[in-house]
Amino acid sequence: MKRALSIAGSDSGGGAGIQADLKTFCAFGVYGMTAITAVTAQNTQQVEAIQAISPQTVAAQIRCVVDDIGVDAVKTGMLFSADIIEAVASELARSGIENLVVDPVMVAKSGARLLREDAIQSLVVRLLPLALLVTPNIPEALILAGMEKIENLEEMQEAARRIREKGVKAVLIKGGHLPGEETLDLLFDGEQFHLFRGKRIDTRNTHGTGCTYSAAICALLALGYNLPEAVGEARRYMELVIAHSLPLGGGFGPTNHLAPLFMKAGISPQEGGKLW
Repeated sequence: MKRALSIAGSDSGGGAGIQADLKTFCAFGVYGMTAITAVTAQNTQQVEAIQAISPQTVAAQIRCVVDDIGVDAVKTGMLFSADIIEAVASELARSGIENLVVDPVMVAKSGARLLREDAIQSLVVRLLPLALLVTPNIPEALILAGMEKIENLEEMQEAARRIREKGVKAVLIKGGHLPGEETLDLLFDGEQFHLFRGKRIDTRNTHGTGCTYSAAICALLALGYNLPEAVGEARRYMELVIAHSLPLGGGFGPTNHLAPLFMKAGISPQEGGKLW
């Protein structure tokens, strides 16, 4: 069985962060491991509290699983501080892992800041040069590219070029924040642009979509897919988990990470039941 490691924060509501990543790894039949960077008290409406884990403990978590179990692919999510980023980058550099997906989580859907302002430069300088892929949404791409607006394909392409100059091998800009009935994601590998289009799904339940998307790409890389294939398959997975998302809580509900498995078994994704 292939192995994937998520380095991210814990979401007590279960829709994003470590919890979303583990569910996604399971959906692809990949063995999931974690290095928790912060514990959050949150639900579908708000992030009430954040407690960062010490950088030494974060590094120890990574080292323990890499040295014993082994890792085929890694993704990072909420890293919170410059000190944690430094610890993560040092351990990943030591391990020599090539399949690294960086989801530059900066702000929660509720508006809470999940990456300190002074940590953005650390992410760019220390982590991006180690990464195979970075997966910013439009607001994150604006910050990483130093642009004032991204409103069309040409500006997405310019942002991708600028971000790749930071040292990352490939850039996936997620266009979900752009208006229109169609969604557009753009992958730039340094030589070629790959466009991924899909129909926008009308739902409020999109909590944790960025975490889930990057975790799906990570799992597929662990399984041996090349980057364009991994992004394409991850997008198809996202369409299913969003289409069958869960109207839980009073805010932004979560996606339904295991929906494809229940659908294949002929069981309602919303109701669940035995798969055996």
